[in-house]
Amino acid sequence: MGQTIAEKILSRASGKKAKPGNYVTARIDLMVTHDGLDSVYDILKKEGISRVWDRTKIFSAMDHNVPPHSERVAARLNNMRRIVKELGLSNAYGENTGIANQIAAEKGFIRPGMLVAGIDSHVITYGAFGAASTSFGFTEIAYLFAYGKIWFKVPPTIKIEISGRLPQGVMSKDIILSIAKAYGMNSANYRSVEFSGDAIKSLSMDGRMAISNMAVEIGAKFGLFEVDETTLGYLKSVGLSDLQPFGGDPDAEYEAVVPLNISRLEPQVAWPHSVDNVTPVTDCRDIPVDQAFLGTCSNGRLEDLRIAAEIVRGKQVHRDTRFLVIPASWSIYRQAMKEGILETLLEAGAIIGNVGCGPCMGLHMGILADGETCISTSNRNFRGRMGSYNSRIFLASPATVAASAIKGKIADPRDF
Repeated sequence: MGQTIAEKILSRASGKKAKPGNYVTARIDLMVTHDGLDSVYDILKKEGISRVWDRTKIFSAMDHNVPPHSERVAARLNNMRRIVKELGLSNAYGENTGIANQIAAEKGFIRPGMLVAGIDSHVITYGAFGAASTSFGFTEIAYLFAYGKIWFKVPPTIKIEISGRLPQGVMSKDIILSIAKAYGMNSANYRSVEFSGDAIKSLSMDGRMAISNMAVEIGAKFGLFEVDETTLGYLKSVGLSDLQPFGGDPDAEYEAVVPLNISRLEPQVAWPHSVDNVTPVTDCRDIPVDQAFLGTCSNGRLEDLRIAAEIVRGKQVHRDTRFLVIPASWSIYRQAMKEGILETLLEAGAIIGNVGCGPCMGLHMGILADGETCISTSNRNFRGRMGSYNSRIFLASPATVAASAIKGKIADPRDF
């Protein structure tokens, strides 16, 4: 009997054949941390642990609170700098790099077949590269810092076979929102999800990362894509060569195989206050929006900015709406500047923010006031997520967000 992608990776990392339902102790290939590094460090100090298992396999970035918006946060980031030096972490990045879930891939730290652990739940993004990546709580992360291994219950795998071709105005974000709508937020609890099918071949790495990023929103432990020529092309562009296609075996056993044809898919919108509360954009168009937000580790990539610029070119953001754009990394920011994308967005009236997580966590930059409505490319729309408990967040693709910024109301990007 063959193995799924997750089973192959856990077998390699544990040294024993991984079967769904079995428990294995697996060695981690990479740890990804962000502003929560200080909380992990506090646990280590409390346990009397002063060294990490492998300082070269810990990737750290500042992304949630940059630049600091208060004296307390500034002190916390300063503490992170001290911790990085004390632990001797060789792969640590400050405020001038980007969101951890983006830049670890950009800098060539992610390879197919890796087992990656992270503080942030959206570290699952690396499944787009055929890496089994998942998040843990601070206590487990501290244990991983010290020992580099942890137990897993091997998850069963659901395969979603995507066929057809995306219609004009529809993006990868619409695919994952439609899956959340069809199956619900708990449909893949402690399962690995493999996204496969003919339609995948036409998706860029930016699009695949958007889908893997939100696999956690349906409960998935891993959100994996097979490694094909598109994947290998991206990895070569960031300095990784001599890699081969990688995927599940033809005779692997799946808990379920789910067909999804996207040829007639419409732009999707998740209503407050749940990621699976999804309808076509035609069911919610003309709802006024105070803020349109394009960014985060789900959709702040170059492809997203390009599409937004195409939609707003020659137009003006509605006078009653603010359009906040935050690239996911400074590399993306610089490329968007070279291509004239930022200039196009600025001329339309967009506000270009400092690279980072921005308002996604409701920490600073773009926080919503009482009664305000935002349409966002972020990955969660829980009540109070982006500020006031009495605000509303609609989730949508970059195309839908850009169109809504121009109209001042939730808009169908196909009209643009």
